[in-house]
Amino acid sequence: MYKRDGNYYIFLTRPPDGQFVLKSSSPWGPYEVKVLADRIALSFTDIYPGGRSPVLAPITWGDDGFPSLVTVNGAWGDYEYPLPRADVPSALRTDEFSGTALRPEWEWNHNPDVSGIEVNNGITLRTVTVTSDLYSARNTLTHRIRGPIGTGTAHLNVANMADGDRVGLATLRDKSSWIGIEREGDVYSIVTVGGLTMNTDWTTNSTGAVVERRPLGDARDVYLRMVADIRPGGPGNTVFSYSVDGQTFETVGASFTLYNNWEFSMGYRYGIFNYATKALGGSVTVSSFTNA
Repeated sequence: MYKRDGNYYIFLTRPPDGQFVLKSSSPWGPYEVKVLADRIALSFTDIYPGGRSPVLAPITWGDDGFPSLVTVNGAWGDYEYPLPRADVPSALRTDEFSGTALRPEWEWNHNPDVSGIEVNNGITLRTVTVTSDLYSARNTLTHRIRGPIGTGTAHLNVANMADGDRVGLATLRDKSSWIGIEREGDVYSIVTVGGLTMNTDWTTNSTGAVVERRPLGDARDVYLRMVADIRPGGPGNTVFSYSVDGQTFETVGASFTLYNNWEFSMGYRYGIFNYATKALGGSVTVSSFTNA
């Protein structure tokens, strides 16, 4: 709520792509309502399948007491900074998880079970969930995809996986896919899985199906990569690949579609996961993640 010239204003989203502005001379109402098609001031714009991006734009106040957005040729423009510019480090870098805490750009998909996490010049993810459902797996570590075409590469050591474990890198949303390593007995395989979906009440509709499976052999240091085209209105797809030396990558599986629906407002994210399908006890170490 804001107060200006004796009036109170409340700004509300009108799903999926509009803005309500409410105005009253009393904080208790009644309120006049105006619908604005554009976002105003510090807010966000939809850039699906990448989610929503923050925007900052100037506003002017009309004779009716309502604000309106200043546009350039009817669209967002390049505006002067209202305060001195403060540059921040680029998001395009390699994170080697130095120290004992995650950087602020990382988020957990669930409230984490901290007993299964150790950050110490790399991050160790111990299995804390027995499930066949990625959406139900605890301690999935997520990171925003940098567009318009983002490349994420996770360097993993999987020597301590237990029988039945699944570890991988996902394009995580309500319609997801992933590349990863599965261990069955003493056999390690590279797999791609597609068709994971959620219902609108956030329950799992489908746990997906394996699209391709390849033997990993004796390698235990593995690089998993996904290239995601999140340009609004673009082809909207992701391609998975892997490497055992960090130099030569082999594509695995098909190109997976990225969807533009707005209900899951965060958009697609990188998701690094490790869960058990048989019993707890396994772990993997993520040595680094490169966001390019």
